Amino acid sequence: MSEVFLDTETTGLSFRDGHKIVEIACIETIDLIPTKHVFHKLINPKRDMPQEAFNVHGFTKEFLKDKQTFDKIADEFLNFIKGKKIIIHNANFDLGFLNGELSSIRKEIINKNEVIDSLEVARNKFPGSSNSLDALCKRFNIDLTSTNQNDQSISRDQKFYSKKILQVSETDFKKHKEFLKSEIKKNFY
Repeated sequence: MSEVFLDTETTGLSFRDGHKIVEIACIETIDLIPTKHVFHKLINPKRDMPQEAFNVHGFTKEFLKDKQTFDKIADEFLNFIKGKKIIIHNANFDLGFLNGELSSIRKEIINKNEVIDSLEVARNKFPGSSNSLDALCKRFNIDLTSTNQNDQSISRDQKFYSKKILQVSETDFKKHKEFLKSEIKKNFY
């Protein structure tokens, strides 16, 4: 089965309040193992950038002004996600924006039945705990040093990422793949 892990950045918290998408990032997987297929677009929202949004993602109106508008990238985006299960953390937020943008240009919206909300999965697995992406990364010892959110002294274009590549045995790889399949199926299939 093919999946897409998807995230957006926006100018604010609600499409209904006139806010827009400024970034869409998607990574394709097959049976939850990443392929090399990625969809990533920066988008001109054709509006101002509130300070609160800038503090989250670091994009300015000036930086985005020469990027394509959503209507210009919509077909490519829809082709990328077509026929795939979509995995989003806090899906209601992203879907509200994506479907708002798609509706406004008379394109088919994303069916919520095709979406797995990883926040719902985390809340079911860890009730009463913080289930933000940062909290989950800490829980599973995932290194966050490559992120530069809220650090305005570092340019988004600079790469401060280092990773250690581990060689995994074929047995462990198969066990991991089966674990991922069973955990997703427990919650959504």
